[in-house]
Amino acid sequence: MSNDTTRLFGLGGVEVVGVDVAEDDIPILALVTADEQARCCPACGVRSEHPHSWVVTRPRDLPVAGQRTDLRWSKRRWRCQNPSCRRRTFTEALPTIPPRSRLTTRLRIAIGESVANGGRTVVQAARDHEVSWPVANAAFTQVAMDVLPETTPPVEHLGIDETRRGKARFRLVEGPDGGDVWEVATDRWHIGMVDLTGGAGLLGQVEGRNATSVNQWFAR
Repeated sequence: MSNDTTRLFGLGGVEVVGVDVAEDDIPILALVTADEQARCCPACGVRSEHPHSWVVTRPRDLPVAGQRTDLRWSKRRWRCQNPSCRRRTFTEALPTIPPRSRLTTRLRIAIGESVANGGRTVVQAARDHEVSWPVANAAFTQVAMDVLPETTPPVEHLGIDETRRGKARFRLVEGPDGGDVWEVATDRWHIGMVDLTGGAGLLGQVEGRNATSVNQWFAR
C-alpha cells in the first residue's frame, strides 16, 4: 500500500489513486490493481505480459468511516499466451473482489455474519446493507456452510416440535364429485426436527401438524 488513503480503505490487492465526490456528496474512490498475482491466468497460472484492454467495474463495499462510498476499479484484461491453455483472455480478479462479483468479499461476509451472529433476519440484513433478499440469503448460506461440518454427524437424540407461523391460507380446488372444495394451501403449523445434543442444530422443517409430514421427511 503506497498511500494513506489506501491504508485507510484497507482492501487488499488494490490501491486508491484518486478520490472524487459525487453530486449527492458520496465519495468515489478510484482503484487500480496492486497485486501482481492478478496478472496470472486463472486457468493455467502463467503470468501474462500482454495486456488486452481496460475494464472499469463498480463493486459494492462496506462504508468507509461510517459513510457509503462508491468504487471505480480500473483493471486490465490480459491475453494468455500459453498455447496449451483454454483461456485466451482473462480479467484481473482478487480474493477480496472475486470474478463476476458485484460485492467485495468483506461486504458479503459482513452481510452473512449479521444474520448468523448478529441476530438479524435476512430481510433486515438486506435492508441494512442495501442489497436484495437473494443476495443477503446467499451470503448467510455461505457463512453457515463455512462453519458447518461437511457431513451431518449421527443424531443420537432427535427433537421434534411444532411451531405456529401466522394464519392458514386456503384455496378452492375441484373436489372428487366435481364440486369446489377448500384445500389448505399454507398450513399455520410447521414441525421442526433438531439435533438436541450433537450440535447440528435444525435438521429440517416441514409444513403440517401430523405424523404424515414427519414420516415423509424421514423417508427423504
